[in-house]
Amino acid sequence: MHAFQALVAVNPCPMNKKVRLFPELERSVDKIRDCALPRNRGEVLKPLIAYVQQKLNTGQEAHLVFICTHNSRRSQFAQIWAHTAAAVHGIPILTSSGGTEVTAFHENAVRSLIRSGFEVVTDGSSINPVYLVRHSPHAEPLRMYSKSYEDLANASDKFVAVMTCAHADENCPFIPGAEQRIPIRYDDPKVFDDSPEAGLHYDACSLQIASDMLYIFSKINIPS
Repeated sequence: MHAFQALVAVNPCPMNKKVRLFPELERSVDKIRDCALPRNRGEVLKPLIAYVQQKLNTGQEAHLVFICTHNSRRSQFAQIWAHTAAAVHGIPILTSSGGTEVTAFHENAVRSLIRSGFEVVTDGSSINPVYLVRHSPHAEPLRMYSKSYEDLANASDKFVAVMTCAHADENCPFIPGAEQRIPIRYDDPKVFDDSPEAGLHYDACSLQIASDMLYIFSKINIPS
């Protein structure tokens, strides 16, 4: 069986149990945990913490949809790291992502995730490849590709829209079906695509997002 097909068949892990990460990813997470959040960053993240906590407290499903313009870099990082951070802390959530335009999951972002320790397999298509990304040998992979936030793969209602870039945040004041709209913006590593430092800047963006997501889910309590 082709590696891509084999991954699709992986059984999901129980969402309320903590998982064991791939060793290299575990090391990356440990390093991120050792770094303190920038001053006042916790205030930016507080609304998303409150949203997830309220959902859990009322026995509802927390679905986070991360949105940026092209769904090619920051929103993809955010979906993957949120999914991973929630698994690390045993928090049951659903994550997805989308853009105002459809492009492709950028190869520089994919390489950055691999450097962090994620397992990534692609279907090999050239225009808008599908990537299967997972954090653990026993985890169900995320099916990652660029899509609109209104794509059928995303939630159509009862979700929180997390705006990860200024352009999408400022130009999409209304997200249909969203219960709440929360801006958590990141600088775009795209500006470094043609420079020798591209990898460093993509890694910095990915790790900043990872730090935020790990902090968010460390603050969530699972109701007894």
